[in-house]
Amino acid sequence: MEGYGLFLALLASALLLGFLSVIFALVWVLHYREGLAWDGGAAEFNWHPVLILTGFVFVQGIAIIVYRLPWTWKCSKVLMKLIHAGLNTIALTLAIISLVAVFDFHNTQKIPNMYSLHSWIGLTAVILYSLQLVLGFVIFLLPFAPISLRAMLMPIHAYSGLLIFGTVIATALMGITEKLFFALKAPAAYKDSPEEAVFVNTLGVLIVVFGAVILWMATRPYWKRPPEQNSKTQQKLEGTYDGNEEGSTMTDCKNTENSDVEFNNEARKRNLKLDDAGQRSTM
Repeated sequence: MEGYGLFLALLASALLLGFLSVIFALVWVLHYREGLAWDGGAAEFNWHPVLILTGFVFVQGIAIIVYRLPWTWKCSKVLMKLIHAGLNTIALTLAIISLVAVFDFHNTQKIPNMYSLHSWIGLTAVILYSLQLVLGFVIFLLPFAPISLRAMLMPIHAYSGLLIFGTVIATALMGITEKLFFALKAPAAYKDSPEEAVFVNTLGVLIVVFGAVILWMATRPYWKRPPEQNSKTQQKLEGTYDGNEEGSTMTDCKNTENSDVEFNNEARKRNLKLDDAGQRSTM
């Protein structure tokens, strides 16, 4: 893998930034705000930033780069698809719970819903993310879609995933800024840079840098998962290789490595036979 050391450094940075963002969100709502509860009050609203940053930002970011972890390249593509889909499902579930908390808080406090740009873009991102997950499951995970359709839609699937992730980052920044404008009043208004404002602004910087690292890692072509070999070798051994999509029926990395060894042994045997035949033909 080209630039393996840099990849590991960026991966460690992404994990650290993601964890710090979640911790900062928890400190914000537990120390500076009203805490966490599910009672229709401000503490219920506080679930929104915590769950969005945990699921829609951190977990989604990890789901985006999970294919690029080099130690998973020997694993079955089907297994990696399941992990990718599972992480995205967790992210979507947390995002939906966070929306329920916001709507319940607004309805209890008689606050209008869906009036801000943050809410418009945020709900749109959740809807698009849901469609992305469902279509990804139907087209790329289930074995019914033709290979040509998968090949045609894969670039769109990858692009839309990055677009949604970037939109989520921007929406999160709008949300925490909006919350500060609403929550911080004189004599410690937002414009006066009180301690809470500086702390939450720092959280915003962490979110931006985390998103930048994830997008960088996800767009480097030399860190892309190599073309699947495991399913091809298995199909060659079984005499059924048709050059199709790289999904494998194996779900175990150890079994995958064994299949590579078996195929290499078969290849060596065939090469020896060809060499013997060549030597006999020249005698």
